[in-house]
Amino acid sequence: MNSPDLSLYLVTDNSDDVEKFLNTIEEAIKGGTTVVQIREKTAETLDFYNLALKVKDITTKYDVPLIINDRVDVALAIDADGVHVGQSDMPCDVTRKLIGDDKILGVSAATIEEARKAEKDGADYIGTGTVFPTQTKDD
Repeated sequence: MNSPDLSLYLVTDNSDDVEKFLNTIEEAIKGGTTVVQIREKTAETLDFYNLALKVKDITTKYDVPLIINDRVDVALAIDADGVHVGQSDMPCDVTRKLIGDDKILGVSAATIEEARKAEKDGADYIGTGTVFPTQTKDD
């Protein structure tokens, strides 16, 4: 697999207004976003699946990789370009076996040990927590 261009990585927020959500993604891609990750922490599976299909239409149109956050099942169901898992999600090595070597696999890592384990277990990249305090995520 070729290394994905992660230089401008969009992580979405909830999608209460689907049309606005989709428009925001398309405008971000037009503005230079190189990869899109759908992050839906509270969506029901069917809603997430249907939304992901709509986003995939957009990302495919612009040849931008689509990553699904946490939900390996949704990523596989829509044939997303990859999945991003956290430390309390499906283990990295198991996720890699499920998605295969041709998909992108990202892992959240808060420590050097977690990052090293993610690399050993097949992650293509790691995501880290905030460097500075933020008002968008209390934890």
